[in-house]
Amino acid sequence: MLGFDDGAERTRVLDGRVVGEIHSNLSAAVDTTQAQPLGDNLGRSFMGDTKGGAFDIDASKAAELLRLPNPSGRPNSDVVVPWVNGLDVTRRFRDCWIVDFGSARGEREAAPYEGPFEHLRANLKATREQSRTTRAEWWLHERPRPAMREALHPLPRFLATPTVAKHRLFVWMSAPTLPDHQLIVIACADDHLFGVLHSRIHEVWALRQGTALEDRPRYTPTTTFETFPLPDPSGAQRTAIAQAAAELNALRERWLNPPEWTRDDVLTFPGSIDGPWARFVRDPNPEGVGTVHYTRRVSTDDKAAAELKRRTLTKLYNARPAWLDNAHHALDEAVAAAYGFPVDLSDDEILARRLALNLEPGHVGADVEAS
Repeated sequence: MLGFDDGAERTRVLDGRVVGEIHSNLSAAVDTTQAQPLGDNLGRSFMGDTKGGAFDIDASKAAELLRLPNPSGRPNSDVVVPWVNGLDVTRRFRDCWIVDFGSARGEREAAPYEGPFEHLRANLKATREQSRTTRAEWWLHERPRPAMREALHPLPRFLATPTVAKHRLFVWMSAPTLPDHQLIVIACADDHLFGVLHSRIHEVWALRQGTALEDRPRYTPTTTFETFPLPDPSGAQRTAIAQAAAELNALRERWLNPPEWTRDDVLTFPGSIDGPWARFVRDPNPEGVGTVHYTRRVSTDDKAAAELKRRTLTKLYNARPAWLDNAHHALDEAVAAAYGFPVDLSDDEILARRLALNLEPGHVGADVEAS
């Protein structure tokens, strides 16, 4: 609860101690509410897709739909793709899929994908038509985020972080995976940016600039990413950050999915060279339809599956073993060097320097590679 007096009270107390002033973000140190959006960061971060109904399907239903033929000759993989939300990051990937007709496909264009369209008509249409939806096209997602789709389309992978989570985690996801609105995605495929965003410098900024749900921080692209001043590293510094970031990611992936407990499983189904699975399509026919070869990591047996179930990023960061701490420290050193900062700055010192750089006239930040 917040209360205001008539200005007569001259003593200000925050969290049990007397302070000189209290800023609008309920802090008494650096007033980061002054931070402004930075031009280079605009159009890179997005809230994921809001489906607005039962568009999601399990793996078995997806496999069934992916192999069904259509009278048009188009494969259903044009509109059936993997789907992820925050739980897939903080826990484990659940192998969920979704029927996705994009952001503008009309009913006459959607209906020839017979299996997916009829599935939605049977399981979604009635509910959607009775809901407080903002759009009449019941076969389309409520908010499909066309700007996000356009930004992610040319990239082989992109960054994602849960909107709300105990730990600020960034992970790589691969096209054509569709991110849910419980994820914030960054349109970039570069290890360098992964490293900067997963550094302590960005985490401190995000914690101060974001909001919270109960005791879990919320990442908001407009106040956290768009206001965050990126470094302008030398070539050697950029390489050092990228290498440290790639090493952190490789270590985490081997912990999450040890090769001793996992194997490659290849899904095959029809796909088009102009559809979302284009980079996985082999041997297309004259109409541009070939076979998708999609490789996933699965458990080797039931015992391995039980062990893997206990391995989540949240549990890993709760425990923070020495190898993880060391990897993050190496990354923090590389990022701090690119900013010209000591690695052991206090949180308030980090915020003060970030704010000063944010407000610096003409600051444009790094030239972040998109791919």
